[in-house]
Amino acid sequence: MRNVISTVRALALGSWLAASACLAVPLTAQELTSACTGADGLAHCGRLVEEIQLKRYPNLALREGDVLNVTLFPSGRTSFVDVNAVDGGRSYSLWDYMDTANIAVIYATKGDDATFLLLQRTNGRVFEVPAEPKLSPDHQRIATADFCPTQCRNEVALWRITPDGVRKEASWAPAETWSDASVRWKSADTIELEYTRSEGDAPRLLARRIEEPDWKRPAR
Repeated sequence: MRNVISTVRALALGSWLAASACLAVPLTAQELTSACTGADGLAHCGRLVEEIQLKRYPNLALREGDVLNVTLFPSGRTSFVDVNAVDGGRSYSLWDYMDTANIAVIYATKGDDATFLLLQRTNGRVFEVPAEPKLSPDHQRIATADFCPTQCRNEVALWRITPDGVRKEASWAPAETWSDASVRWKSADTIELEYTRSEGDAPRLLARRIEEPDWKRPAR
């Protein structure tokens, strides 16, 4: 599992790559690094990011103690309630808002583990993805890159957005081992990965079209 510093570095890289990918306002690499470098754990990092995002989206969500209330559209709300426990408990923080897809992105931690939740504000449904989600330019798909030395899926995944939910559409894993990776969209049908093979290696770039035949697709 990544420690806080390596996690922040990976998320900051992803934020830099995604800066022009959609109309949402993810934190810049500088903002994320500034907010979280001194954070006392993943949950604290999430709260620091949330403080910034609540100011950007004052009508989207409200923090009330251990409860994060996110408004639904056209009415209603969904509540995420922190749980305190000796093993680190669970925490939920507003991370981002994909306005063109009407999806609120929630950063969820459980002890030393962290995932992201996608809340579709039009129906209140919540879907979990393993890494920071990146919205495609046509707002139809989300890409994630989940790579780390331990406890990661070590794959790139494509998720299809529909009015009824978010479903995993395809995944791809490199033949060689990657220690870290981030993803951005070059166009509606092409992603670009920036990855390192091992700690300390220079990053490399790889473009992949979403219709390439070696994507693994769920059986229908």
